[in-house]
Amino acid sequence: MVTTRVGGCLCGAVRYSVVSDEARPMRGIFACHCVECRRQSGHYVAATAASDDALTVTGGDNLTWFAASPEAKRGFCRICGSLLFWKADARSSTSIMAGSLDGATGLMIDRHIFAAEKGDYYTIDDNRPVYEDAGPS
Repeated sequence: MVTTRVGGCLCGAVRYSVVSDEARPMRGIFACHCVECRRQSGHYVAATAASDDALTVTGGDNLTWFAASPEAKRGFCRICGSLLFWKADARSSTSIMAGSLDGATGLMIDRHIFAAEKGDYYTIDDNRPVYEDAGPS
């Protein structure tokens, strides 16, 4: 079964759609507790992912990419600042911020990563796997 999910930034200047099916499913949500994600979002980041060929972006001229590290970048709306994407240079998939999807997603948190860097003001207690680092790929 083919599913199309849509989403975008707070102001609507950047929109996207993701087509998924059995051959190209969207990944379960990774909750990333690394310092970079916490600093950019104000908390941990919850992101799914999809194959690059399944992702279509409109309003891309309003999408700005920030090289957060030598091997990855973060995509956000240059107008409202909404964080939308995370992209590792060596991968053919793009992480998509789960909160930027419109409506019900049908997705669940799959795991917590970089838990060694989590903030001291919250606990991870949802019984999902927790990894001190990136965990298994």
